[in-house]
Amino acid sequence: MDSSKIVKTILLKLDRLGYWGGRHTSIENLTHGFPSHLKKEVKIVLKNLIRSGYLLTKPKPDSLHVSLNPRYTKEILRLIESKNINSRFKK
Repeated sequence: MDSSKIVKTILLKLDRLGYWGGRHTSIENLTHGFPSHLKKEVKIVLKNLIRSGYLLTKPKPDSLHVSLNPRYTKEILRLIESKNINSRFKK
């Protein structure tokens, strides 16, 4: 699985479950559903999504929580619907 599919899967999951703005979930919840050999790559993609501003962070005592950034709604929905995502979310 390449990083563009991982990006789409993460963004789609957060969008489908309504994790926009104030509603957030643990980063560990986002790695569920991926094969164990991809967990490291999923965490790298998550860090890059946070760095790019598509994901908002909220530190919690048990783990870091994230949600989709409502300021980037158009871009996020475009990424979910697009067939090709550029490789800026790779390692």
